[in-house]
Amino acid sequence: MKKLLFPNHEQVQVHALFFGQSLNLAPFANTHSLAQSPLMVEAGEKGCAVLFNYGAVVVFGLPPVAEVKFLNDLKTLTQESFSQPETEQVLLRLDADSLGKVENGMILLPEFDIPSLQIVADVLAKSVVLAHYEEGAAAVFDRIEPFAASLQRLTWGRREGRELLKQIGSSLLIQHKMMGRVEIVDKPDLLWDCPELDRLYLRLEDEYEIRERHLALERKLDLVSRTAQTALELQQQNTGLRLEWYVVILIVAEVLLSLYQIFFKG
Repeated sequence: MKKLLFPNHEQVQVHALFFGQSLNLAPFANTHSLAQSPLMVEAGEKGCAVLFNYGAVVVFGLPPVAEVKFLNDLKTLTQESFSQPETEQVLLRLDADSLGKVENGMILLPEFDIPSLQIVADVLAKSVVLAHYEEGAAAVFDRIEPFAASLQRLTWGRREGRELLKQIGSSLLIQHKMMGRVEIVDKPDLLWDCPELDRLYLRLEDEYEIRERHLALERKLDLVSRTAQTALELQQQNTGLRLEWYVVILIVAEVLLSLYQIFFKG
């Protein structure tokens, strides 16, 4: 029998946050939890929250004051907390004839059971993570644009080379976090135990354009990496060409010096 949450509630407020780079869930291993994978715990007097080790938190049914207290308690378990976390709010509403439909900022569910709320949390968590890295990728793209506009310039120095390497590193780091830790395009493990929720997950994934946004972000990061690599290769070629000219000049100078010694001092 399914365990239902929020009895006698027609709607529940949901708040998703990308709280920090990672969240230590080990302290919850020996405590009571509502569900595992993803971890769902009680929050406040009547609310609950789903916690993800990659730093996302999705809170259900908590009033603002209780939510602030709950999030403050999580800060000690968070590595590299963001000063301004990416957030998204939505309202869950009961509707017996709907499953995962999103309209007017509301997600319609036939019941507030734990697995359904875990699926909602999974999609919302991925959405805020995407929003965070979309903003980060846009910033990287803005920084790389001046290099792309001046690929033919021959006067770059070491500072420009270090900056290019930094942008390549930023792109690779975002891709690593997206693919290795968050697993944006992968379905949650919960669906193996609850295949009947597959339709709910696919509908929410489509409503929040998770795959489309991930693909667009991947393309932008790939473009940034290729632009930076091309610019860096051109810089290295230009540096190599300058060294070749230096060698030629030295050889010519040596030949001229030898001729001078032969004809004028010989």
